[in-house]
Amino acid sequence: MFDALVGKQLRSAQLAAARGNLWEGAVRSSKTISSIMVWLRYIRTGPPGALLMVGKTERTLKRNIIDVIVSMVGVRRCKYKAGAGEVVIFGRTIYVAGANDERAADKIKGMTLAGAYCDEVTTFPESFFSMLGTRLSIEGAQWFGTTNPEGPNHWLKKKFLDRAKLHLRRDGTIVESTDPKALDLHRFSFSLEDNPYLPPAYVANLKLEYQGLFYRRFVLGEWCLAEGVVYDMFDEAKHVVDILPAMRRWAAVGLDYGTVNPFAAVLIGQGEDDRLYVASEYRHDSRAARRQLTDAQYSWGIQTWLGTYEHRGQHGVQPEWIWVDPSAASFMTQLWSDGVPGVAKAQNEVLDGIRSVGVALGGGLLSVHRSCVGLISELPSYAWDDKAAALGEDKPLKIDDHSCDALRYALHSSAYEWRHLIKTDLEEAA
Repeated sequence: MFDALVGKQLRSAQLAAARGNLWEGAVRSSKTISSIMVWLRYIRTGPPGALLMVGKTERTLKRNIIDVIVSMVGVRRCKYKAGAGEVVIFGRTIYVAGANDERAADKIKGMTLAGAYCDEVTTFPESFFSMLGTRLSIEGAQWFGTTNPEGPNHWLKKKFLDRAKLHLRRDGTIVESTDPKALDLHRFSFSLEDNPYLPPAYVANLKLEYQGLFYRRFVLGEWCLAEGVVYDMFDEAKHVVDILPAMRRWAAVGLDYGTVNPFAAVLIGQGEDDRLYVASEYRHDSRAARRQLTDAQYSWGIQTWLGTYEHRGQHGVQPEWIWVDPSAASFMTQLWSDGVPGVAKAQNEVLDGIRSVGVALGGGLLSVHRSCVGLISELPSYAWDDKAAALGEDKPLKIDDHSCDALRYALHSSAYEWRHLIKTDLEEAA
């Protein structure tokens, strides 16, 4: 059972009458459910002809949109044909496609479309979106889309949203463009407050999940540059500790492999206070030491570091996981051949990994022992690449990032094991 559209949700549904209609803004702000309601109406009342639904991948489209439609209308009125590239909604066959790389435009060449629904538009290649516009050639054709904000130089923002004929802004006001070259596009900007059905505790947790850049984009709904320091929530006075508590478990090691560049590893434990601690680090800088090590020597170094680490009378530790830089295939093979347990390829989604570290730091869950001088020196200076941001791309500078990468590998690869430890003010007061 789904709640009725109210407020800006309802207003956007009433205004979705342009050739292009796009809901953008904060996560969980009800933009997706509002767009789906309009799309379901269009399936029934739009002009005859072929329809298309697109996501970053067909799998994400099914998860984000089609499964939601099934829960709304039932399996009899929404039948997804896995492997056939089709979904049947209200008896109307709709093509489905993924658009995750430049080759995606070839999937829709030659199509003549009466309508399209696009999920996560900022993840599409610009070439695909441009091709889609040429395919919507049936009279009265419309497209409907959703997205979270990215940088203000993203192609979608500069070439489409900034040229919209109508903008329903986050504050609820409506601005209509007087530019004769404005696109026949209606833009609806959403914030968390536009979803009155979210429980306060959920909203509080959501705000903890996003820090820094991601808070501005996914909570406030701003199109903002990835600029300045990545971990702007890091405060040495707050996050660096001299004394470690007893550990409930040694959760993970994160390891960034380097030959010419520094080799870095961090050890993370979960204290008896159910907080995370970077307890120790291993680093070798070949250039500073004027000595480059082999895989076998690095393996011995890691085993010696862990085997000799002492904590509260405990001599040597065995972490549950050793998450290794996924590009270091030969080093993982060395660790496996040496019988080192728990070795696995780390998850290397950079932005998602940065967000995981930001959650741990900003949520007050993570502290770093003062002995980890490499990590402590890198965290305050780890910065976004301004030149990449100017081109619409979010990525950090590849300078002095080795311990930061090791930390990202450890935390992001094991996020499912520690996210529940973060407590909001509402939970702590309960």
